[in-house]
Amino acid sequence: MRVIVTLACTECGDRNYITTKNKKNTPGRLELVKYCPRLARQTLHRETR
Repeated sequence: MRVIVTLACTECGDRNYITTKNKKNTPGRLELVKYCPRLARQTLHRETR
């Protein structure tokens, strides 16, 4: 039931993180505030398809 998803920064577009999510509990796109190395600060990262 868990699938691998890639998280991309919403500001610079870099794909910085890979994680898993449970599609049953989180049917929509996953959004997390993570550190972006290019911008050197925390930004919103959204699941890419």
